[in-house]
Amino acid sequence: MYKPGDIRVEEVAKPEVKAGHALVRVAACGVCGSDIPRMLSKGAHRMPLICGHEFAGFIEQVGEGVEGYAVGELVTVPPMIPDVSSDQYQRGFPSRSEQYDYFGSRRDGAYAEFVNVPLTNLIKVPQGMDPVAASLVDPAAIALHAIWKSDFKAGQNGAVVGCGPIGLFVIQWLRLMGANEIVAIDIAEEKLAMARKAGATHTLLSGTADAALPRCQLVVEAAGHPSSINQAVQLAKAGGHVVFIGIPVADVPISTATFSWFLRQEISLHGAWNSFSAPFPGDEWTASIAKLASGELKWQFMVTHDLPLAELPGMFKRYADRSEVAAKVIFRP
Repeated sequence: MYKPGDIRVEEVAKPEVKAGHALVRVAACGVCGSDIPRMLSKGAHRMPLICGHEFAGFIEQVGEGVEGYAVGELVTVPPMIPDVSSDQYQRGFPSRSEQYDYFGSRRDGAYAEFVNVPLTNLIKVPQGMDPVAASLVDPAAIALHAIWKSDFKAGQNGAVVGCGPIGLFVIQWLRLMGANEIVAIDIAEEKLAMARKAGATHTLLSGTADAALPRCQLVVEAAGHPSSINQAVQLAKAGGHVVFIGIPVADVPISTATFSWFLRQEISLHGAWNSFSAPFPGDEWTASIAKLASGELKWQFMVTHDLPLAELPGMFKRYADRSEVAAKVIFRP
């Protein structure tokens, strides 16, 4: 990305493995929802930049000082490189570090054949795990990190507003955790069909009346749109929790009805950022790897595009044109 909207596929020099790093040959890299505004409108911290941060790959070469990893092993990669000296990291909250590095937004990422990955961010996955599944650990862990912001219990109702891949993982985690009813809301009927495959018991097209939906102890907002943010709050049961993971691109007005509901019904509102806890990268990653590897977390149904890297500029043009519905888009460098 030379600038927002100027996305090119080019030959660049193969990175040389650094000490304390492994050179990873990227097997699969997924498009995160944050990549779309970054690459089309907002830009990154430095440009030109190779974007992409949801990835897994095979170790190509091991740098000096790296032990316990072998050439050919499949690894998944937490995209944040936290500031280990920060107060928040040392308190067990690596996602809250104010100074950090990040693949695909602050350093070159994984829309490329090779990436240098520091030892701290090399995470082995079980032998035989599908590389695409391994690349999906980050969004699965983000979903679980959001749920863990609340005190959700088996037998309660849960909901997600925004049924992209993270929302679809939220639904599956709620099902695995014993949710009673699971509500899913989205703007696209195709996404609601996926939500039903994931385990949603009630689905609603955004903008239609929701009076018949059960109110929920936990609502995860995963779209970042002002209308969905207001709807998520009003969907919460008295004393319930709303967790926000969608990233808005403009100011978010809160209606009087929304404010009155969370005020009078004592709704708790939570922010959830990234997917990490202590010890880094956290139990969210351990659990997500295990459930993706076992097949308890399903992912094949949400992959709508499986593409070579050469098609990346065209795919992002289609994002800009809104010319087709895409759930999880995977590139295979």
